[in-house]
Amino acid sequence: RKKMGLLLLLIICQCAINSIKTNSVSSPNIVLLMADDLGIGDLGCYGNRTLRTPNIDRLAEEGVTLTQHIAASPLCTPSRAAFLTGRYPIRSGMAAFSRVGVFLFSASSGGLPSEEITFSKLLKQKGYATALIGKWHLGMNCESSNDFCHHPLSHGFDYFYGLPVTNFRDCKPGQGSVFLKGVQKSLVIPIQITGIALVSLAVVQYIGLLKVPFQALGYFLVIITISLVVLIFFFYHFRHLNCFLMRDHQIIQQPLSYENLTQRLTKEALQFIGRNSDTPFLLVLSYLHVHTALYASENFKGRSKHGLYGDAVEEMDWSVGQVLDVLEKHNLSDKTLLYFTSDQGAHVEEISSSGEVHGGYNGIYKGGKSTNWEGGIRVPGLLRWPGVVQAGAYIDEPTSNMDIFPTIVKLAGAQLPSDRIIDGHDLLPLLQGKVTQSKHEFLFHYCNAYLNAVRWHPGNSQSVWKVFFFTPNFSPEDSNGCHDSHVCFCHGGFITRHDPPLLFDLSRDPEEQVPLNPETESRFYEILRVIHQAVENHTRSLHAVPNQLSWDNLLWKPWLQLCCSSLFQSCYCDYESGWNPLQVHLG
Repeated sequence: RKKMGLLLLLIICQCAINSIKTNSVSSPNIVLLMADDLGIGDLGCYGNRTLRTPNIDRLAEEGVTLTQHIAASPLCTPSRAAFLTGRYPIRSGMAAFSRVGVFLFSASSGGLPSEEITFSKLLKQKGYATALIGKWHLGMNCESSNDFCHHPLSHGFDYFYGLPVTNFRDCKPGQGSVFLKGVQKSLVIPIQITGIALVSLAVVQYIGLLKVPFQALGYFLVIITISLVVLIFFFYHFRHLNCFLMRDHQIIQQPLSYENLTQRLTKEALQFIGRNSDTPFLLVLSYLHVHTALYASENFKGRSKHGLYGDAVEEMDWSVGQVLDVLEKHNLSDKTLLYFTSDQGAHVEEISSSGEVHGGYNGIYKGGKSTNWEGGIRVPGLLRWPGVVQAGAYIDEPTSNMDIFPTIVKLAGAQLPSDRIIDGHDLLPLLQGKVTQSKHEFLFHYCNAYLNAVRWHPGNSQSVWKVFFFTPNFSPEDSNGCHDSHVCFCHGGFITRHDPPLLFDLSRDPEEQVPLNPETESRFYEILRVIHQAVENHTRSLHAVPNQLSWDNLLWKPWLQLCCSSLFQSCYCDYESGWNPLQVHLG
């Protein structure tokens, strides 16, 4: 009888242990940290020896480092759309056919469609508290200035504190403009044509060759004048119209102030965790660092070895440390999956007006932001969950930022959508060492809406093949980016097409320096045949959807403009001025 009792007690204890393990693996808290334009070579855990990132490096020591973690796009808007939905941005209409591949204005009508299912929507349905703090960049309104159809709160987030668009140079006085060079180039020819046309009409009118009604000339001049006035007004007030801070649906600071900005974002994140320490939560902390305009608070200015860029990286690392500390304070570390990444690679063309490098370091990898060379899409991928995922492990398998969607949806106990293709795969088996091979046999790399490259990792091989159907024309030619245009573009004279495609084996040539050919790779044509078949299968899976980045959806629409006062009062307000930086422990 004693033996039976002891056996029963052991069974009960084992069941209790299994129950604890199951509960720890299901419905964990989720903290997703996303940097902006951070290079994979900017972090100590990826080989940097001069920038100090001890808190981010701690994630690698206590979790898993993904060494082939790939952004679904080399640009902010489409990459973030893919991250939230687990789907290639071409499927949601978040990939542009025009030159401009991201939203530039708060009063554009395009954005992440309401039909898309985000991981925040699914986790909210499972009882999670959800918050997005920081950068959004996926649209705001559709038809009026208060319909908020693309707003974070319309995509499953309970709470939003941050920027609806992004951090532009134009947002910070004295940092130059990301638009003026492009606008000047775009307007020079139309203005010249208009001027020549007006002079020619005046001449033929004067000598009597042609009678032009003065009324028609008057209308033409009025239209030109109004257009120029609107354009000048818009760019003169760009900072007020596009650079502002919101809490939920309310503007709380317009224009945005950079003073203690990272501390304010961090404080909001810490408070959200504190408010929800007794319930499952999803926190997306989307940093403005290190997109230009660069900034750092007084506590970090001048402290790094890499100027203002390094100061910004080290301040972001401090913020990551604050998040780790608050999780420990509330005994949540073992109940929380934490992920750190960047939306794409470093922007190598970023040079300040004084000549200081304001872009990051992509390590050994070629190119950067806006290109599908590895420097543009191979990003940091760090996941920590003590007791559940391996500590100090490295996974050298192709993974994607789209994989976060199915990973956390399954952990939350939600069902993956069955009415659409989800391109991401659950990472947990890889993270726990239960499997050694990624489910991504193929990854498709788009430059805006154009299929640019394909990666193939055969199941029976260590090779990772990558083909390019076209490549950007670097300017100057011997540089590592498109410095003349500030970013690389995806069509026309900006690219060189390749037939046959360029072929690389990333397992032997991660720098993408030496394209293979039939003489150097005996399976050259067989590899291309398999990849072309994969492209055909992938293309058949695509369906026509409204283009959210069409010119009509991209252009500024005055009736969609958010303004906390009025346009005539220059859209000014500041409800953040009483913020106390001493309330955040700087450590």
